[in-house]
Amino acid sequence: MASEIAQCLTATLSADPTTRITAELKLNELTARPAGLTLSQLLLAQDVDISLRQSAGILLRRYIRERWSPFFVQFKGNATQVEVKIQIRQAIFQGLSDPSRKIRSICAQILSSIANSDWPDEYPELLTLLIGLLSSDSPDAVHGAMQVLVEFVSADLSEDQILPVLRELLPVLLSILGAQDRHSALTRARTIVVFRQCVEALYMVKDQHPQAVKEATASILPVWLDAFIVLLNIDPRRDVENTPNWDGLSIRMEVFKTLDICLTSFPRTVTPYVHDVLNASLQHLHALQSAFSHYYLTASSPVPQNSEGGTIDLTNLTCTIFDFVTRAARGSRAREWFSDVNLAALVRAVFDWVQMSNEDEEQWANDPNAFVAQDSDETLQYSTRVAGFDLLSVLIEHSPAVTVSAMNAVTRQIVQESSNNRAARHDDWWRPLEAALAALGATAESVLDCVEDELDSGRPKPIDIEFLLRSVVPALLALSERPFLQGRAFVFASQYTKLLPEELAGQYLDASVQVLEAPEAGVPVKVSAIRAIQNFYQHITASNKQALAPRVVQDLQPFVTQTSEDTLSLVLETLSFVLLVNDGAWITPEIASSLLVSLMEVWTKFNKDPLFVSLLGEIFGALSGSPAPGAYEIVLKQAIPVLCNAILTASSDNAWLAESALDLLDSIIGARGDRDLGDNLFATIAPALFYALATNEDRDVIQSGIALLTLLIRRAFNQLLAWSDPQTGKSGLEHVLAVIAKQLQGEDESGGLFIGDLIIHLLRVAGEAVVPVLPELLQATAKRMQTAKTATFVQSLIIPFAYLIHNDQRDTVLTLLESTDIDGRSALDVVINTWCENAETMQGFWASRISTLALCSLYASERPSLQQLVVKGDIIVKEETRDVIMTRSRTKQIPTEWTRIPFPAKALKLIIHELTSGGESASMGLGDIEPSDLATDDGDETWEDEGHLCPGMDKDEMAFLSELLGPRGAAFDNEEGFDDIDDDDLKADPISQIDLDAHIRTFLRECASRNVNNFSALVDILSPDETLVVQKVVSEQ
Repeated sequence: MASEIAQCLTATLSADPTTRITAELKLNELTARPAGLTLSQLLLAQDVDISLRQSAGILLRRYIRERWSPFFVQFKGNATQVEVKIQIRQAIFQGLSDPSRKIRSICAQILSSIANSDWPDEYPELLTLLIGLLSSDSPDAVHGAMQVLVEFVSADLSEDQILPVLRELLPVLLSILGAQDRHSALTRARTIVVFRQCVEALYMVKDQHPQAVKEATASILPVWLDAFIVLLNIDPRRDVENTPNWDGLSIRMEVFKTLDICLTSFPRTVTPYVHDVLNASLQHLHALQSAFSHYYLTASSPVPQNSEGGTIDLTNLTCTIFDFVTRAARGSRAREWFSDVNLAALVRAVFDWVQMSNEDEEQWANDPNAFVAQDSDETLQYSTRVAGFDLLSVLIEHSPAVTVSAMNAVTRQIVQESSNNRAARHDDWWRPLEAALAALGATAESVLDCVEDELDSGRPKPIDIEFLLRSVVPALLALSERPFLQGRAFVFASQYTKLLPEELAGQYLDASVQVLEAPEAGVPVKVSAIRAIQNFYQHITASNKQALAPRVVQDLQPFVTQTSEDTLSLVLETLSFVLLVNDGAWITPEIASSLLVSLMEVWTKFNKDPLFVSLLGEIFGALSGSPAPGAYEIVLKQAIPVLCNAILTASSDNAWLAESALDLLDSIIGARGDRDLGDNLFATIAPALFYALATNEDRDVIQSGIALLTLLIRRAFNQLLAWSDPQTGKSGLEHVLAVIAKQLQGEDESGGLFIGDLIIHLLRVAGEAVVPVLPELLQATAKRMQTAKTATFVQSLIIPFAYLIHNDQRDTVLTLLESTDIDGRSALDVVINTWCENAETMQGFWASRISTLALCSLYASERPSLQQLVVKGDIIVKEETRDVIMTRSRTKQIPTEWTRIPFPAKALKLIIHELTSGGESASMGLGDIEPSDLATDDGDETWEDEGHLCPGMDKDEMAFLSELLGPRGAAFDNEEGFDDIDDDDLKADPISQIDLDAHIRTFLRECASRNVNNFSALVDILSPDETLVVQKVVSEQ
């Protein structure tokens, strides 16, 4: 078989396609048999041509995946026999020492695949064999073993397995790292990779094995860190000058990556070395700058390949250095290193390294999307420029005045150097100046905050941006021969609009529009002008903003249909800001009509992209919301019919088409506010909307459809009442009830998450129209509540009951629930128990309020059926679970148990909870109760002072965080605060205006004075904390 396979492999290298295809088919037939051992022998045959051996190796890799073990996804059956596996493993392991680097690499890849499947059960000796190979005197064997080990440690060695082998493995690796004369730089770099993987593994198990990890880090880390310092102190220019390759840089790159991981995982151990590493970092940045200039900025020579045929990118090393310095700057362990002198040198180094390379210039000149992406705050393309700007931001955050002052000095220096180099006719004079403006622009917000803080403190400005805007930038705006610097000047000016006088800001805006209209301007300048226009329209108040707006829209319109991806996003974002000037009162029907043609074309192309749909929604909303005569009518005429037709024609294979059309309709209608929607709007939309909700099972379509229907109920309910389906004769209200019924009956709760809002608004606006169907609606809702699983869906079912109970329908609702049976349970039992279990997790300002108010009403009713109901009380803390984190497995072994208490007691608990922790009630005046006054049952009296719970944060930072989060995280999640209610109707609802704090206080005092529901007895059921709150409130005057 060996000769037959060899002949086929030789034939696969033939230039004749027929011969090659025939050989490949024959090989497929041969490898279906037990051919692994033959291939491994052919791979190691020294008398066979290297290309043939490589082909055998590639075929063996495929054989391993397909015929070795069911472990592999590609396994096709007929697994290799155990005794043959042993022979193949021995042969491949022998190949790790082959004289040919290419064969060693192939054998390492094959052995790594085998290890994934066989280690440790079938191949337990592998790790010992690899360590033995590493200890050999053969550089070839070490090279092969290291390639396997890098993959093996990361993929096969678990965290628990790493500890036993560390002491045996790491000394061997360290000896290889130090043997500069015996082993290649790439092999030595791989030892650092393996060490880094071991550090990461140690960090993962430090909680499970704290003492062992502590001992390991104390004995292992310092030795390696000392070695790293020695390596970094070697002049890095030795690795890039007068050398055929840059292999040496790979060692430095892995060292910085590993130091970054060590500083994150074991900062205390690394702290003594941080200053030395920071010094080495700065020295590397300065020493390698000339190579960066030669190979990247001017591209005078191609970047050398490494000795294994790959490329080692100098900028990747710079990124790892920036990353380490950034991490060190974020912490407090090296704060004294970032002194004036070091900061000034570091800032200059960053400015030098973020210059545009020759490759950047070529790519960005021809690819506007790449150009836009690199300058975006949300860019996913990591680069030296992105890493450098991140470092500057962190430096400003921790040492604002010193860093900004250093940036000012460096910028002044670069301005002068660029002027001199330009006068001397140096071609690249513009690169440092563009980089300086880009760096200042990327940190503009932080720089402006710093300047403001310094001025407020009576200190001089640390930077003179006005000098640049006045004396440097204007001369660059017409520099068409240097388009990237010209474009950067426009963007820079727009990033510092806060410092521009209104007249000058208007002039900059006008200049940006002129460049946009200039036919000779290239892609970089036009894209920069668009970004500048966006910034200007966001931030300036110049009088010519509105006057220029029609012209800007006209100039941007060609870009709408001619661009894509990042550039199109930029154009659409800019349009949305321009259209909002003066609420779009200047928009004429002609502008709206022309723009809509382009926008509908974009939507047709990109209706599957949620980002573009969102941006289009903002623009459609701006056009629809414009008070200009005729603008809204154009949207009705040109957009809505197309969107409705798309909904009707969408299928399950392109459900996103219906979803995006529904979202755009929602944007159009929502932007109108309380203004007239037109007499036939609902009649136009209803057939498509109800069709989508009746026939579609896609959760996104259902959610978008229900959201749109809810909006129409709020804004066009009279039209809904008057409309009837021309095909079926069903009324609009019947269609709405059918939608609700479908969502309540369905098992998928995702579409029902919005159903609660729909029901609430239907109840709010329908009045008497919904009374005939209300019993059936409530019964269906209560029945669905019994099987609901997700908290959000449960809430959407509870809130309609709460709303009706609070709005004078309490007795009607309770009577209905008392008389309704759900699988042998009273509907009242189902609703009240579900409500009590979910009341404390209600999401949303209005929802939590209506729940609390309704609970007050239920408590005050003193209805016997409610008094007799028993619900879950407090969790029962068992001795075996006290102070123990309850995982899922522990909870299965020891199920959580609850007390059972009367509903009135639970209602009282929930009302008190709202008073002490909810909304604005968190500041109810109970703050003077000392913590010692409140009984504790946590069994832990050893808590440290709260100031130690967040190390590294001072009191001011803690206060800021508390203010940011607010009560219940109100300000943080934008849901619990009054000003953050998205629904204008609910925001204006009387429920949102109630002083809930005062209401609950009054309620408790009245209950106490009249002993409502035997109040005094129920207080005895409360916890000590709750009782103390009641006593304080009742005693108030």
